Amino acid sequence: MRRLTHWYRAVINNNLTSLSSVRGYLSRSYSQVQTDFSSNRVRRTFTDFFHELYQHIIVPSSPVRPRGDPSLLFVNAGMNQFKPIFLGAADPRSEMATYRRVVNSQKCVRAGGKHNDLEDVGRDVYHHTFFEMLGNWSFGDYFKEEACIMAWRLLTEEYRIPPERLYVSYFAGDATSGLPADEETRHIWLSMGVPSDHLLPFGMKDNFWEMGEIGPCGPCTEIHYDHIGGRNAASLVNADSPDVVEIWNLVFMQYNREADHSLRSLPQFSVDTGMGLERLVTVLQGQRSNYDTDLFTPLLSAIQQRSNCPEYRGRTGEADVGKVDMAYRVVADHVRTLSVCIADGVYPGMSGAELVLRRILRRAVRFSTEVLQAPEGALASLVPTVAHILVSWAIMDIINENEAQFLSSLKQGRRVIDRTLQRLENNDTLFPVSVAWSLHRNLGFPLDLIGLMLEEQGLSVDQRALDVLAIENENLRCQVQTSVGDTLVHLDLHSLAQLQSGEVPHTDDSPKYHYSLAQDGKYVFQPCHATVQALYCGQTLVSEVSGGQRCGVVLDRTCFYAEQGGQSHDQGYFIRDGLPDVLYPVEAVQLAGGYVVHQVTAAEVLRKGDQVQLYLDEPQRLACMVKHTATHVLNFALRQLLGSSVEQRGSHVKLDLTVLLRSIHNIITENKAVYIEEVPLARAKDIPGLRTVDEVYPDPVRVVSVAVPVADLYDSQTDRWTSVELCCGTHLLTTGEIGDLVIISERQMVKGISRIVAVTGDDAREAREAGQVLTQEVESLSARLATVASPSLAHANRLAKEVGILTDAVDCTPIPQWKRRELQTRLKGLQRTTNTSIRKLETKELIPFDRAPGTLIMLLSHQQPSGKVLSLTSLDWALTVCARLGGNAGGSATVAKGTGSGANLTEALSSQILGI
Repeated sequence: MRRLTHWYRAVINNNLTSLSSVRGYLSRSYSQVQTDFSSNRVRRTFTDFFHELYQHIIVPSSPVRPRGDPSLLFVNAGMNQFKPIFLGAADPRSEMATYRRVVNSQKCVRAGGKHNDLEDVGRDVYHHTFFEMLGNWSFGDYFKEEACIMAWRLLTEEYRIPPERLYVSYFAGDATSGLPADEETRHIWLSMGVPSDHLLPFGMKDNFWEMGEIGPCGPCTEIHYDHIGGRNAASLVNADSPDVVEIWNLVFMQYNREADHSLRSLPQFSVDTGMGLERLVTVLQGQRSNYDTDLFTPLLSAIQQRSNCPEYRGRTGEADVGKVDMAYRVVADHVRTLSVCIADGVYPGMSGAELVLRRILRRAVRFSTEVLQAPEGALASLVPTVAHILVSWAIMDIINENEAQFLSSLKQGRRVIDRTLQRLENNDTLFPVSVAWSLHRNLGFPLDLIGLMLEEQGLSVDQRALDVLAIENENLRCQVQTSVGDTLVHLDLHSLAQLQSGEVPHTDDSPKYHYSLAQDGKYVFQPCHATVQALYCGQTLVSEVSGGQRCGVVLDRTCFYAEQGGQSHDQGYFIRDGLPDVLYPVEAVQLAGGYVVHQVTAAEVLRKGDQVQLYLDEPQRLACMVKHTATHVLNFALRQLLGSSVEQRGSHVKLDLTVLLRSIHNIITENKAVYIEEVPLARAKDIPGLRTVDEVYPDPVRVVSVAVPVADLYDSQTDRWTSVELCCGTHLLTTGEIGDLVIISERQMVKGISRIVAVTGDDAREAREAGQVLTQEVESLSARLATVASPSLAHANRLAKEVGILTDAVDCTPIPQWKRRELQTRLKGLQRTTNTSIRKLETKELIPFDRAPGTLIMLLSHQQPSGKVLSLTSLDWALTVCARLGGNAGGSATVAKGTGSGANLTEALSSQILGI
């Protein structure tokens, strides 16, 4: 075997001149599928094959939260982390820019957005929300021929899959798009010995892969596996047959989908392949279901031990009585997704990816408790089984806490559903949309979960009406806002390639760090003179732009900071030599593939080669520096208070704001020096206590340290723990320039994640002043309440209204958060006092009615400023009156209250419903 391996490598390295000589070997028939592959061995074999034989770099999986890609909720394909390479925008100083051949196993989640398998999970035996994608990539290195040879070699020799069970599809062309058939790929497979009746053409839907609406794309060739064997299964390829499944997709990136939907040849051809680990393991272990492999069987066994159900039998559809096996699959899949996502810093929440994860958790809880009859806490107890190495008690705590919260809602929702079903007629098959929406909106039930629960009762809901409500709610939640970000000038990959092929040097942006602190305490920013290297207008590079044209300007050097690393871009202007009175405002600054692009609306003609002088908006830059350094200080103070495991995303520990602020203000008042130094990336990662985030860092990388020189950070004997981070941003030179920092908001978004909002400088001063003013107003109101011995009902109501208005002001005004909490506590006490006083006065006014037994009494009160009417009487009478007033009522048979609109009050008073 070793001799053959070396011989095969020689074939590849000699430009595949001996394809015909390997054809006979590759077409040998194997009698049966081998079953000695564990999932770990399958994964390791894949990466080792490409690394050892074909010199691919093994790149670790990126976290499932996409890096700086707002178009994705989760990483859903192996190529996501390599998007900057495909788009030509990789930082030339980063390791990623050096990649030519890469292999990895990428964690993927498909539970939202374009790729969403959530609602299919459990119904069949192969859909998952979390899976691993095995892939190999070539970035401008090898292409179709080599990729096909490598794939076939791995499947048939290393994995020992019988070639006669494999079918290959290729792109048949598309007349509408003007794309020819991929005959090159067809001939490659034929020359390798793939029989023509196992080689099938398909169109755009199956064999043309696109990254998105725009961007790199190209034809693909897919390898399919026949589970049955001993027949010709060509007719079942791409026919949704569970017997013939796609196992590997080889994408040949050779086009770019332009904004006008046209296709343009890429300046650099690449290969992007993807093979699902779960599906491959199923094949290699001789199974028909992903859930029957070692990736799931231990987990299914653990679920059975925690439930009151028989063991998993793999049934689907009508054969799965009570949907027990479906529940097994849902819980197994979902707990894997929850474990991986939480480990990667995505927690159940209320928006975006966090909301999707919350939905997954609630779906798992429902199936675990209601179908499998597992006790509370069973879901979290499965985490150690998912992955022993990734066991985290924090993950288990988060799942347990969220499970407890949803179980309460689930019980309440089940009661609502049962009551609604009792009111339905026997022949009703539609569940009321309003009730379904209420379950979703008020109790947090995922809409698909409601559908499943109704399906079990033989009912359905008007999905179209439900979708309308969801769309209306989304439109209300997401107000469309126009911003400069909507109209940014982005360098496309063709123009980037043109700059690189034209040997235009990357922009030197080191002048953005050229500033100093003068003796008077003011920052001095050094002037910057530059040459226009390129102009970008109308999706193309031009040599000249006219006055009034919006364009991107690439300079040889710049002092402007391009938006990155969480810091906003600089603003300012530049002037052209020889035209000192005309300003070219810089509206935005971006970084693309090593080039800094200044977005400018040209005031006059601007040409390639023009000399310009750059001027920063210094107050805006200084404000960014203050906030950025303050953020580092805040991060450090949080780590001091809560421990080094805390991340910028949040904390699992209750926050003591006074202790936190004391630590921050000590650092500010001590006016610590801020040390910044560029060091090799590998060296930087050896710094004890270093804080990093999930980003692709350049090499060398900037280290920002507060109070301790960077060189001293490597001393293992030092006991000086300090704020030290990898950061490309601009910072103050001393912490004293922060001046002041006030936390104006700290609240728990969901269990485990707190959101902190802080302000600095003048904003901090104004927040403190506003807090003092509100404190005085609360004290004044408190004093007035204490001095009124026997107020009238009208006076008590006015005081209660003042308490409400002041409560709203305290809740909404930017003031120190510790002060807000203090005032909120005092105002709640005042509210209780006024409410008690009002109740006593109302009772006192009702006493005379006791002297007329048998008399029916209705009290009506006109509420200001809402315009509503409050009614107090017996239940039947209250229901009748409030219905006429456009409202509703509730209570007991003898005493009830309700509200309605004051607009109908006159009509109600003159009608017989009041007995008049």
